[in-house]
Amino acid sequence: MDEQHWLAERFEANRSYLRAVAYRMLGSLSEADDAVQESWLRLSRSDTHSVENLRGWLTTIVARVCLDMLRSRKSRREEPMGVQMPEPIASREGGIDPEQDALLADSVGLALLVVLKTLAPAERIAFVLHDMFDIPFDEIAPIVGRSATAARQLASRARRRVQGAATAPEADFTRQRAAVTAFLAASRDGHFDALLALLDPDVVVRADDRAIQVAAANKRGGAPSLSRQVRGAAAVAKIFSGRAGAAQPALVNGAAGLVWAPGGRPRGVFEFTIAGEKIVAIDLIMDPARLRRLNLVVLND
Repeated sequence: MDEQHWLAERFEANRSYLRAVAYRMLGSLSEADDAVQESWLRLSRSDTHSVENLRGWLTTIVARVCLDMLRSRKSRREEPMGVQMPEPIASREGGIDPEQDALLADSVGLALLVVLKTLAPAERIAFVLHDMFDIPFDEIAPIVGRSATAARQLASRARRRVQGAATAPEADFTRQRAAVTAFLAASRDGHFDALLALLDPDVVVRADDRAIQVAAANKRGGAPSLSRQVRGAAAVAKIFSGRAGAAQPALVNGAAGLVWAPGGRPRGVFEFTIAGEKIVAIDLIMDPARLRRLNLVVLND
C-alpha cells in the first residue's frame, strides 16, 4: 500500500470525528465539511513521517482551519453588511441526513451552539477543544497563539459565559418558535392587526436579489412588492398579510424560521431575528446558489 493510500484510509477513519469537532466550532455543517476537506488537502501535502499521533495532528489542523474561518467571519461582520445574507442551516433535498440528525441531537445541542456563537473565535476554539474533546491546554496554546495559561483563561472565560447562558437558549427557542408560529398563522389568515402586534415598530425585511425577482415575476398573482430593505411594522405586515400559506416551520441556524419548499425542494428561507417578544428582522433568501449549500431541518407545522 502506498503512503497516499494509507493516509487516505487513516483520514477517512477519522472523518466523522473531525466533522464533529469542526461542527461544534463553526455551528454549520457545510462549513464543517469545508474545514474537514481543507484538513485533508493539508495532510496530503505534508510530510507526516514524524507524526506519532495522526488523530491529534489532524485535530490541530482542523482547529486552525476553523479558527481562520471564525476570524474571517468576524471580520466580515465588522464591515458594512449592506444586503449580504446569512448562511442558514436547512435540510438537504430528500429529507434529513441521518448523520446531521445525530449531530444536531447530540450532547452539544442547538441551544449550546447558539451560545457558542457569542464567543470570540479563540475562546470558542479553546472551550470546544478542552471541554468537549479533552485536549490539553499545552496543545491548544499553539493553535490559538497563546501560552497554555492564557489558553486556560480563554476556556475559563468561555465556560463562564456558557454556564451563565445555559438556561436561556431553550426558553429563547420556545419563545422564538411561538413568535414564528404566530407570524405564520397571522400571515396565512390575513390578520393584519395580529401581524402588527408581533412586529417591532422598526422591523426590517431584507430580501436578496432572487427574492425580489420572484416577487416581481408573480406580482399579477398577488405577490408583494419587495425591495432590498422594507422597514416599519405596517409596511412589513402588508407584505405578508394573506400570504406565506405554503411556508413550513424549520430550523434555520438553530433558530426558529420558515422554509418554502414546493415539491419538497427548498426554494426560499425566512430567517427571523427576535428580541423579547417582537420580530425585529426577517431575511428572505432565495438565491439558488445559496440554497444549494443549505442543510435544513423541517419541523412539524
